[in-house]
Amino acid sequence: MSIEKVRAYFKTLDMEDRILEFDVSSATVELAALAVGVEGARIAKTLSFLVGDACILIVAAGDAKVDNKRYKAQFGAKAKMLPHDDVPQYIGHAVGGVCPFAVKEGAKVYLDESLKRFETVFPAAGSSNSAIELTIPELERYSGFTQWVDVCKGWRLDEE
Repeated sequence: MSIEKVRAYFKTLDMEDRILEFDVSSATVELAALAVGVEGARIAKTLSFLVGDACILIVAAGDAKVDNKRYKAQFGAKAKMLPHDDVPQYIGHAVGGVCPFAVKEGAKVYLDESLKRFETVFPAAGSSNSAIELTIPELERYSGFTQWVDVCKGWRLDEE
């Protein structure tokens, strides 16, 4: 199970006890927010895309949506989400538990600017009923991210 991979990863950092597991599903932003007890925007959703033959992960705030124009400007290609059934083979986690930790080699992680407005966020931890609370510097450190990107809309106060 991929939560075990994530738990083993955080155990090497002496942080496995920070993983939260729920008796209810946290597979969507809305369900995760209910399970954790926070606003949906603080759920750090991890979205998987194909860019050519490569897989990338974008971790964004729960209230953010990928903006196709910004995405294309950043990655030079149209946003193409990884097909549901292909996610485990490319990422190592199933949909609902996709996170930026203990992912398969070759998957690049990007953090979206939408996360920076929060002191802490809650990404999944490899299963559809788990999460971990991390500060933004911790998310940077433990996700092995490639870079910060600005590819989402719907979260800025000046946007419609």
